[in-house]
Amino acid sequence: MSIRSEHPANADQIYRALVLLGADPLLDPELWPESPQEENRLRPLRLRLLGALLAKVELEITAATSRNTEEEPDDVADTLMGWMGQTEPAALGMNVLINRLQRTAVQLMGPEEVGDPPAGRAASSAAVVAAAGMLSAHLVFQQGEVERTRRALDRTGASVIAVLEGIHELRVAIGDVEE
Repeated sequence: MSIRSEHPANADQIYRALVLLGADPLLDPELWPESPQEENRLRPLRLRLLGALLAKVELEITAATSRNTEEEPDDVADTLMGWMGQTEPAALGMNVLINRLQRTAVQLMGPEEVGDPPAGRAASSAAVVAAAGMLSAHLVFQQGEVERTRRALDRTGASVIAVLEGIHELRVAIGDVEE
């Protein structure tokens, strides 16, 4: 399934949305020159601004739903209903979830560090990659694409192995098992 917005927002529209939300970013003049630019040159800026807008919205949702969850149990459900209203048909929603899982996996790895990331973070990232891989395998299986399903399952299996290795590494670290 191809995902294309019927009315894609341009960089200026996204920037104005950020300003309205009180989150206007400082823009590098090389990315946002004063003169009009072709859309291809603005693609990195557009994606960066979309990322900033996504972060602002996620922070707003977290702030709105993390308080009083016992008093307002419908807050998360109401947020989900709003999300689902924008992600129909179901396959589109699944593709959005896969994209979100992939971003989460990258975020779990943290900023670039020297050497390997800590075992717990690496295993957490692998678990999220496995979830994205399984959803992807499910979608391509539903489309009848056996070879793509196989490849997605192979990647998912490798991620599950990485999760198990991370679990073992942490168990060694706390002395539950021998190396």
